[in-house]
Parts: sequence; structure tokens; C-alpha cells
Amino acid sequence: MPGIEPKKLALLRILEILEAQSDADHPLTQEEILLRLDRDYGIELERKAVGRNLALLREAGYEIESTANGCYLSVRRFEDAELQLLIDGVLASKHINPKHSKDLIEKLSSLSGPSFRRSVKNVYTVNDWDKTENPALFYTIEVVDEAIEKKQQIEYDYNKYGADKKLHCTSHQIGTPYLLILHNQRYYLMSLNEKFKTLFYCRLDRITNVRIKDAPATDIRTVPGYENGIDYKRFSTAMPYMFADDPQQIEFLSPDWVLDQVIDWFGKGIAIQAVNDEKTLYRVRVLSSPDAMEYWALQYAGAVEIVKPAALREKIKKDLEAAAKKYQ
Repeated sequence: MPGIEPKKLALLRILEILEAQSDADHPLTQEEILLRLDRDYGIELERKAVGRNLALLREAGYEIESTANGCYLSVRRFEDAELQLLIDGVLASKHINPKHSKDLIEKLSSLSGPSFRRSVKNVYTVNDWDKTENPALFYTIEVVDEAIEKKQQIEYDYNKYGADKKLHCTSHQIGTPYLLILHNQRYYLMSLNEKFKTLFYCRLDRITNVRIKDAPATDIRTVPGYENGIDYKRFSTAMPYMFADDPQQIEFLSPDWVLDQVIDWFGKGIAIQAVNDEKTLYRVRVLSSPDAMEYWALQYAGAVEIVKPAALREKIKKDLEAAAKKYQ
């Protein structure tokens, strides 16, 4: 038996009942609302009081529809399609571990009615997705955010997977955190290694035992190439993979059927020019990290050809020669 709550909370509890238990397929009569108030909150009301509270909620802007079978909350903060999009995003986020994914999905599902919650079967298959095993992700985010806000350094253990498919600490890092970046379905921390004074990106879900140090952060404007601060656009267009080297102008040849994927990777701000009359081959110019571009070009080695810079072209050539020897 629940504790008896004061009747003045009835308005709030009726709203909670409508949010959690009603929709177009599940309208609630005033008698059913009375029963739930008594059963779940120990609040006893007269039927007329329920009607008055429903009228007050409508006056406050809540869209409550009435039918012959009862009433229900017809408009919510999120549409079901919007919630499904958010839930799919949680499922696809490899940096969120299964337990946190399930908890988040249940919270998102609670923002809709009972019909939607019954349709969200993905919450029960979250363990089938490829996700991190690090349970401290959200704590890490909080600590890093606090360090960025306070302009202080952090220290932490960095982990990698071993042959046993478990995370193992491979190094202890001390750095200045600058930015949290969601890239390619992974969370990265952009920071300065205080020992070597080099900028690097590390997977946030590989970080454990993070804490804030009693040491001031290094101003990003003292880092070569960042004298004017952080250019946020470069992270989405100039870095197909998270490498810390400076972006350069890179030129490559691409067949027409790959252009759709090229624009997906590098955005619409790139230069594209046809090199034959049939318009089946194009010259593309992008601003990108050479190290990241090396991996990207190898991924599309059967379609694209790096033209400039010469050093990157030569590097990819050696990569391909080394790979070819493995298959002789």
C-alpha cells in the first residue's frame, strides 16, 4: 500500500498517469484515473475533482482529448518518430555500454504512451550490438567537462583490447582537455599531452580512473596551428579519421559513382571538376589530414587515386605494395 499523499498533488499525479498510461489506443475513464490515484499514490478524490483537474491541465496547455471511452494525452513533447530516432542513435552509439543504453532507451520510451513502449523491442536486444564494456563513460564525461570548464589538467589510464577481448591499461596520461567530439559513432577527447606537448585524440570509452589535477590547463592558442582557437568545422570535413596532424590540400581522382560517398565524408565545400567529356572521372580537392587521408584512400583504393601531395601518394604506393606481397 503506497503512502498517502496530500490531495494538492493530485493535479501532478493525474498528468503523470496520462503521460505514462494513456494514448489514442488506451484512453482512461475518470473512474480509472481515480483507481490509479488511489492505488499508486494513496490519493482519494471524488470524480468531479478529477474533471476539474483535467480542465486545469487543458487550461495550462496540455492537449487532452476526450472520447466515449475516456481521455488521453494527444500531444507530447516528442513525437514517436522523434523518440525512435533518438533510440536508434543510442543503439548505434558504440561508446555507450549495454546497461547505460538500456537505461537511456527506457527513459526515452517513458516519454511516450503505452503503445509506443510495447513497440520498442530494441531495448531487449541491446546486448547484441557491438558496444564498449567501459561502465564509467558518463562519469568520465562529467569529469572532463568539469576540467574544461575550470581550465585544469586531467590524468587518467588509457586502455586497449587484448587477445582475451578485454580492456587492459596500456599507459598513464596527463593532459589538458579541450573538446569532446562525436565522430564516426565514437566519442573522442581532444587534448594536449603535457609531457610531449603534442595534440592528440583518444577514444573516450578507453579512458578509466580519470581525475582532475591541481594544475592549470595549457591555453589552446599556444599550440602551433591553433593560434586562433579551435575551428570546429575542420572536425566534420577535414578529418575522416581522428589524427592530429595539420590538414593539407589533397587532390585525388574519383569515378562518378564514388562522388556520393566522397561528399558524405568531406562535405559540400570541396572542389569537384570533371576530367573527361563523358563526366565519368572527376578531380577532387579537399582539405584533410594526410595521415587520415592515407587510411581513407586505402579504403577506396580500388576506386580513387591520390594525385597530390607527392609524399602522400608515395606513402600509399608503399602501403599497397606491402599489402600485395601478403597475397602473393
